[in-house]
Amino acid sequence: MFSIGNITKGDLDGFFGLFIDNLLQLLLIFTLCPLFCGMSAADVTTKILPGAAISILVGNIFFAVQAWLLAKKENRSDVTAMPYGINTVSLIAYIIFIMAPVYRQTQDASLAWKAGLLACFVSGIMELMAAAFGGWLRQHTPRAALLSTLAGIAITFIAMGFVFQAFANPALGMLPLLIILLGYAGKVKLPLGLPAGFVAVVIGTALAWILRGFGALPMPPSAEGGLLGFHPPSGMGTSFLGS
Repeated sequence: MFSIGNITKGDLDGFFGLFIDNLLQLLLIFTLCPLFCGMSAADVTTKILPGAAISILVGNIFFAVQAWLLAKKENRSDVTAMPYGINTVSLIAYIIFIMAPVYRQTQDASLAWKAGLLACFVSGIMELMAAAFGGWLRQHTPRAALLSTLAGIAITFIAMGFVFQAFANPALGMLPLLIILLGYAGKVKLPLGLPAGFVAVVIGTALAWILRGFGALPMPPSAEGGLLGFHPPSGMGTSFLGS
C-alpha cells in the first residue's frame, strides 16, 4: 500500500508478487507460441516479448502514479495501486483457440500472430466500452459473485498447474512453496523484513542450480533462443492492414 512520503513493506511484497506473475506469463508466451503457432523462439523474443514488456511497464507506472496521486489528494496511507499485467486465462485462450487454429489451417506463423493482434485489439475496444458500466455492475452485483469467479479462475488455471509442478519436483519446489505459505498465508516475518516472494525466488533459483550441479535435477533440453540484445517493439500496422 502507498504511504505518504515513503514506500512500505507492502509495496515491496506486492512488487515481487506482481513481478513473478508477469515473468511467468512471459515464459508461457515463450513456451506456447513456438509449440502451438509455429513461431521461432527468436521471433517471440524480438517481436512479441518487447511489446508485452513495455506495455506491462507503462501500465504499472500509470496505476502506481494514479494511486500515489489519490493518496496525496485524500491524505491516506492505505491506497493500493491496481496491479497490471497479462491475464493468464486470456493468454491461453488467445494462443490455443485463436492463433493455433489459424496456424493449423494456413501453416503461416505470421498470420497467426496477426490474428492474435486483431483479437487483442477487438478485446480492448470491448473492454473500453464496457468500462462505462463498471460502476453500475459493482453496485448491483454481490461482491461474492464477482470475487468467486476470479478465485475459481485463479485456483484452476493459475495455481493448480504450478502446484502440480512443485510436487513433481519436490526437492526443488517444496522449499520455495513453504516460504510462500509462511510469508503470505502464515504472516510470518522473514529476517530483515525481506519480502517472501523475493526470498522464494532467490532460494528457488539457487537451489535449482545447486541440484543441477550435483546431477540431482535433470537438465531440460536446450531451447532455441533469440539473439541477446536490445529489441524495441516495432510498429506492424502497415503490414497488418495489408494482410
